[in-house]
Amino acid sequence: MQTTTLYDQDFFAWTQRQVELLKTQQWEQVDVENLIEEIDSLGKQERRELCNRLGILLGHLLKWHYQPEARSKSWFYTIKEQRIRIVRHLKDNPSLKPYLDDAIAIGYEDGLLLFGKETPLDPKQLPQSCPFSEVQIFEEPVELEL
Repeated sequence: MQTTTLYDQDFFAWTQRQVELLKTQQWEQVDVENLIEEIDSLGKQERRELCNRLGILLGHLLKWHYQPEARSKSWFYTIKEQRIRIVRHLKDNPSLKPYLDDAIAIGYEDGLLLFGKETPLDPKQLPQSCPFSEVQIFEEPVELEL
């Protein structure tokens, strides 16, 4: 029979209890199993954040390059915003940098989906692996002609 714990009943209360136990060094009362699970989950969340932002950025770069006649202010600012946020995210989490190539590959898959959803073009006609270098992804100027 499974017992219900504070972790299951009220996650926020559980986090506050764990903080208090750690601060007061009451090691024997710390919920080590669930704490390990949550810390591991936080690390995975940071990787997902990088992949998600790259997916948005790469999808918009694909639109920018393959539909130049449809370029918009929205695309322009989405590219700028995602570049800034990714650079900040990597600055805040420098240990993600070795994972960047994998994150670009994952983000590109998501970018193809975004491209397919938001354009009349078939993403199957595009390169199926990321055609952009890191310089193109993060630094290549995009200019909006008004």
